[in-house]
Amino acid sequence: MSSSSRSYDSEDLFRKEVGFFFDTAPTLKDHASISKKLKRFIELNSHASENGASMRKIVCVTSGGTTVPLEQRCVRYIDNFSSGHRGAASTEYFLKHGYAVIFLYRRGTFQPYCRSLPDDPLLECFELDSDSNIRVQQSHAEAVRKTVMNHHAAHELGILLKLPFTTIFEYLQLLQMIAIALRDLGPHAMFYLAAAVSDFYVPWETMEEHKIQSAAGPLDMRLAQVPKMLSMLRKDWAPQAFCISFKLETNSEILLEKASLALKKYNMHAVIANELATRKEEVTVVTPDGKTCIRREVGDDIENPLVELLVEKHMTHVAGTPQNQ
Repeated sequence: MSSSSRSYDSEDLFRKEVGFFFDTAPTLKDHASISKKLKRFIELNSHASENGASMRKIVCVTSGGTTVPLEQRCVRYIDNFSSGHRGAASTEYFLKHGYAVIFLYRRGTFQPYCRSLPDDPLLECFELDSDSNIRVQQSHAEAVRKTVMNHHAAHELGILLKLPFTTIFEYLQLLQMIAIALRDLGPHAMFYLAAAVSDFYVPWETMEEHKIQSAAGPLDMRLAQVPKMLSMLRKDWAPQAFCISFKLETNSEILLEKASLALKKYNMHAVIANELATRKEEVTVVTPDGKTCIRREVGDDIENPLVELLVEKHMTHVAGTPQNQ
């Protein structure tokens, strides 16, 4: 068998795996409503800027971790660790750089502009006065004011669309929807894939409907591998978009090698390599042109210089795409 035949067979098998995943996944709730929101958001933000210089760029920021249900009427699930801090912070900086942001986030994780609030802001930011009226505590007043102002400004301008997910099924169906909806923007679209996506899952059709009973004894369950949708994103869903993925490892000795392999395997424009223990202090941006180490400055978020670098590279990508020259 020739190498071209083997390559074709491998590609055909992969597409069948992708098709099986989506064909057997539970139907996405509110599909029609989400589709309308996406269309309206993209139409609003894809027109030329006021001075006619350029089209507004749109970035899809994914944030938080996906769950893998173990039952259809889910009681137990496998979770992926992610607080969503990087995605939320990066969204703020993309908005500052003039992007419109589709924030695809895990329910219950960090939100843009809310990072300075206490973990339970409803209880900790407010207090009762002598007349039992609710008011903002003085110690949190400035943080609440900024949060509310920035949040409302982004929504009033129509430059922030938030779409929640919980399961791996929801996440990948939403990502596919967003990518196909952004396809016509060509290189003006960006994907900043900071979500922690499950590598393995239980196919819906093989899953128990009801809660698994512990009385049945030890649980023996075989997990299937989630198809690597990065390939579909780059080849089919939004082939001209600027795509950034993340590689997280606990072993620094293999981190950069794994990031470089991911860059080539999935044809990414950049891979952000971060080690679990130091991810808030230092990351390395791996691109076809080399590696750039970014470190957090005192009093700043590491996402600030990271997003600034990626915005520059995205501008180069837009300028270098033939149909946009």
